[in-house]
Amino acid sequence: MTSASETNKTVARRFYDEVVTKGDLGLLDEIIAEDGRDSAVPAGDVKGRDGFVEHITWLRANVENVTATVTDVIAEDDRVVVYWTIDGTQRGEIFGVPNSGRHFTGVSISTIRFRDGRITEYSVLPDRLGIIAQLTGAVA
Repeated sequence: MTSASETNKTVARRFYDEVVTKGDLGLLDEIIAEDGRDSAVPAGDVKGRDGFVEHITWLRANVENVTATVTDVIAEDDRVVVYWTIDGTQRGEIFGVPNSGRHFTGVSISTIRFRDGRITEYSVLPDRLGIIAQLTGAVA
């Protein structure tokens, strides 16, 4: 029998592989709770699954060939911490930086809370400074 923590880790990995990287927004109905909250969507804006759709749609429109690679997953009870990298080419404004057309790679840490195998809360802490430095040419 698979533990809830193992199930949650599997769902988290699917989120990055199938939703972020491959763009399968249809999967959100299966893995996001109806009342799920994506903190990357500004407070007061779209909530629930539509907030996740807004976030992923924005990301995929602004980062060409986006790839999210999970490097580590830690889970306990209803919480999962995911260490991952994002890789792609800037095609729109990111963190206030206008489109540079530059390729970038960044690391991020996400915390995800689950209920009954579905995501209820999602927050991400990206390496904004490292990404901005790459997009502006401050580092090679």
